[in-house]
Amino acid sequence: MPTIDDVIALGLEADKRRRTRKLDFFKPYPKQRAFYALGVTKRERALIAGNQLGKTEAGAAEMAYHLTGLYPPDWPGRKWNRSVRAWIDGESSTLVRDVQQAKLMGPPGVEALLGTGMIPKELILDKTLARGVSDALDTIQIRHASGGVSTATFKSYEMGRAKHQGEPVDIIWLDEEPPEDIYTECLTRTTATGGMVYCTFTPLKGMSAVVNKYMNEPSEDRAFVNMVIEDAEHIPASERAKIIAGYPAHEREARARGVPLLGSGRIYQVSEEIIKEPLLDVVPIHWAKLWGIDFGIDHPFGAALMAWDKDNDIIHILHVLRMAGEGTTVLPLQHATAMKAICAGCPVAWPHDGTQRDKGSGEQLAKQYRSHGLAMLPEHATWPDGGYSREAAVLEINERMTSARWKVASHLSEYFDEFRMYHRKDGIIVRAHDDIMSASEKLVMMKRYAKPVILGNKVAKRRGGEIAQGVDFDLW
Repeated sequence: MPTIDDVIALGLEADKRRRTRKLDFFKPYPKQRAFYALGVTKRERALIAGNQLGKTEAGAAEMAYHLTGLYPPDWPGRKWNRSVRAWIDGESSTLVRDVQQAKLMGPPGVEALLGTGMIPKELILDKTLARGVSDALDTIQIRHASGGVSTATFKSYEMGRAKHQGEPVDIIWLDEEPPEDIYTECLTRTTATGGMVYCTFTPLKGMSAVVNKYMNEPSEDRAFVNMVIEDAEHIPASERAKIIAGYPAHEREARARGVPLLGSGRIYQVSEEIIKEPLLDVVPIHWAKLWGIDFGIDHPFGAALMAWDKDNDIIHILHVLRMAGEGTTVLPLQHATAMKAICAGCPVAWPHDGTQRDKGSGEQLAKQYRSHGLAMLPEHATWPDGGYSREAAVLEINERMTSARWKVASHLSEYFDEFRMYHRKDGIIVRAHDDIMSASEKLVMMKRYAKPVILGNKVAKRRGGEIAQGVDFDLW
């Protein structure tokens, strides 16, 4: 039986492990995991988040995984099976020391606390001091699980572009938004190595060149994740409103939700709290249902399911889907399967590009989806007069939002991710990161075809000619 001294010794050892093996205890939030997962397919990534939500913690953990090779079993991102060369970059040498260096190595200048950051103490082989800033490090050497030695150099944007030229690098972490020339130079450093650049920042500079690159310039090599205060599990729900109220009004969206200051460019300027509603416990069967979809031809597939309470003229968005991946014939089956699991037999409104033919099969896209059991409407989405103006759809949705006639289930984070970033550039709606928004617009265009159906994966079977008791028309 253990003695009291044994218990104390175990407690001290556990405390020491928590202090010197911090990486072992890091558990990413869902949005942080989504950011990591993008590293498998994207060369450029950004975690665009509010203040104090865990963006820098996420960036430090990823850098520590790559430098040490100590990836957890459930790591969803890219892996290196060898030692790596990395840069750790930020706004100024002082900030890099106080933030990124501290997160990775422990409090600057306190030798006894070296190794209390994300990098385990026993793997720190060497470190050299930088010039000009007290206790700031220049380069660290870290033992990699492969047996090699990873090296990382601390830099800052204030050094200028010239100091970011030269050597090829595997990984570069930019904390807080960099100037465009620094970003471009960092990206160049990773070209020869097949490496990657990732950013963690709050977009306080509005629609800057770097933010514009992520939001308005679609690329197969580039993607971002938006993290808001509701995604930060360390902040109690009871404290969030107080934290938001403490920010200047014009900065609240950026500091709490990581939304760039889009100004008049933002399409829906109503507060998301106005359109949010709890998940409905019961959806009346007589509410008319309709799916709207946006085909993933050269972007992710998007879908939105509405239930229309005609008595009060309120549209409720019950479910959304966004599924990445284009160009394979199996995708329509995957999309259809996911939609039917939520509401089978529901009519589906689809865009005019559904008449295009798949390059592989030569079959129209809409016909492919119909062959997988979706109740595709006979023609693509149009207004009753025959047009399919997107601006008219935006106008109706905006009117419904401002008059409390457009409600969205509060748990649909993918909807709100797009809602926050949906904007115009030079007066034109930006066609990027808008898959669910586009699907929602098909709903209002074709709401006249919505009909009562049962939620779930069962299709209700009708018996011919039967009508409901007490009425003189077919209820359906």
